[in-house]
Amino acid sequence: MLVSWNWLREYVEITLPPEAVVERLMMAGLNHESTVASGDDLAIDLEVTSNRPDCLGHLGIAREAAVLLGTPLRVPTAEPVARGPAVSTLARVTLECPDLCPRYTARVLRGVKVAASPAWLARRLATLGIPAINNVVDVTNYVLLESGQPLHAFDLGHLTGQQIVVRRALPGEELQAIDHKTYSFTAEMCVIADAARPVALAGVMGGAATEVSPATRDVLLEAAEFAPRSVRATARALRLFSDSSYRFERGVDPAGVDWASRRACALILDLAGGELAAGVIDVGRPVPERAPIVLRLSQLPRVLGIDIDPARVRAILEALGNHEIRANASQVEVIPPSWRADLTREIDLVEEVARIHGYEAIPEDVNVPMTPSARTPRDRALARVRFVMTAGGFDEALTVSVVDEDWSAAFSWTEAPPLVSQTPLLRRATHLRRSLLPSLLGARRTNESLANPRIELFEIARVYLPGNQAAELPKEELLLGLTSGRDFQEVKGVLETLVTRLNPALRLEIRDCGLPFFAAQAACELWLAGEHLGYLGPLSATMQKRFDLRGPSTVAELRLELLVSQAVLVPQYVPLPVWPAVQRDLNFVVGEAVRWAELADVAQQAGGAVLEELSCASVYRDVERLGPGRKSLVLSLRLRGTTGTLTGEEADGIAQGIVAVCRERLGAELRA
Repeated sequence: MLVSWNWLREYVEITLPPEAVVERLMMAGLNHESTVASGDDLAIDLEVTSNRPDCLGHLGIAREAAVLLGTPLRVPTAEPVARGPAVSTLARVTLECPDLCPRYTARVLRGVKVAASPAWLARRLATLGIPAINNVVDVTNYVLLESGQPLHAFDLGHLTGQQIVVRRALPGEELQAIDHKTYSFTAEMCVIADAARPVALAGVMGGAATEVSPATRDVLLEAAEFAPRSVRATARALRLFSDSSYRFERGVDPAGVDWASRRACALILDLAGGELAAGVIDVGRPVPERAPIVLRLSQLPRVLGIDIDPARVRAILEALGNHEIRANASQVEVIPPSWRADLTREIDLVEEVARIHGYEAIPEDVNVPMTPSARTPRDRALARVRFVMTAGGFDEALTVSVVDEDWSAAFSWTEAPPLVSQTPLLRRATHLRRSLLPSLLGARRTNESLANPRIELFEIARVYLPGNQAAELPKEELLLGLTSGRDFQEVKGVLETLVTRLNPALRLEIRDCGLPFFAAQAACELWLAGEHLGYLGPLSATMQKRFDLRGPSTVAELRLELLVSQAVLVPQYVPLPVWPAVQRDLNFVVGEAVRWAELADVAQQAGGAVLEELSCASVYRDVERLGPGRKSLVLSLRLRGTTGTLTGEEADGIAQGIVAVCRERLGAELRA
């Protein structure tokens, strides 16, 4: 926000030098970017945060300065004299989309003389980098910079039917804007139209056909509220940004709409003559009432660590425009001003008191009461997930939530179509992702192009899925995705460790998976506690080529909410073993369809409590020695007695029992 130093001093008496005032404003939240001399004036650039649109006008900055300096604010009068006929006899306004334009006002001035602006007005605009055009247009720019309320002046004689229709654009409608470029609209954009065509893009820019020119005699002055989200989406979609759209995107003061209109009319009458029609066309909602906020004075020392005199607190709140309803020794209740939409909670008032009282007045060593807090079980479970993944050799990645159409189509665990954004957040990235894997594989490709030797990545993030029915809201789901250069068994081991660290009593269940983006017969579905958990497998050659990967990659994606719901976060005590372990290896010959996981589950059940650890030592295939459709799986068993040392005979008996159960259930035979 560029501020004219001379202009600012018209609203508030300032005796301090500019640098001292700028420092006070900076300490109150308006960061100072630069100060540049402009003739006998200064252009001061202040950074205004998005929650303070009230400071996007000189009056807003002056209000802050007045409060900080303890001087009164001088607000210009805005009472133009109306001498013409009723405005309703000269123009009509129809509001067809109150969701995009909550309120629209119009006034009419007849017989104006459009000419060059006086030198004082041209100089003031030039200080802020705005060229002078003519006295009517310059007044609308002046009032915008004064109040923060955008205005637009139409040549009433060029409005077909002398009417304004605020509506959604028709698909394919076009407008030549005042920048003399033509823009095409979509059905979700809001336009200002006359009886025949669009004449302005609501909240963004006016049209060339109805702009004020030296031939203009009658002017219709627009002052309105437009929905911030609609203006933001339109400006970004068309890549058309203006001082008006910048302010409408952040929200304008509902009570300031009419003031700005009256103020502009008074200036136009003074500079361009003419007569103002009586009354105003005002359609849409009334100015919304603000809910009161209670500030408990005890919250100030609790949050800030210092006591502030109640009279000082009340004076600060009143100076900022808050209307005091009631106050006593323990609390103050106020209604915030219409221009401060960011004041909604008690803590907002605490912040206001702190910044005006002065952060520098709070000692560095002040004792602020601390309230102990604890992480939620969900946060603790996610922290454990991150610990296991990093301990397993993975690095955490953070990627954006949108991908392009090709990546979105590459991976999806659902047939539901993706959610599509009309405005790309990145180049061609319009699809909200339904899987984390495309983004992770993109990161993998980048690392490969930089010749990084080790690329082990995981991400914990949300995916976005459409509702099952047309009226159902979209759904978000938290997932764990990973990409690894290791083989299937190693990655599966990491995931098994993850499950064990979250709940030692649970085991991953493996089921067949035939998804096309995995290598054939090398992937699986993961199940946990009878519920579907996710997928694991190496990428197919086609998918590697699609993502331009140089080497193989094993990927997995898990539903984290299921993992979190099954987590046991209380540490479990397990005594150290006191009896020595006994090792046995079993070489089974099984059918090709028998999975290692099936054999391990059966062996674990047969071994019982004495089977402490079970691992797959090797897999071997030989048609001549084992026969067609057969393979050899070597199981390595670690047995440990629960009440004493196992003898060799006892260990052999347990191993034979495991062999018998595996033969009965899976047709497994010991290899000779």
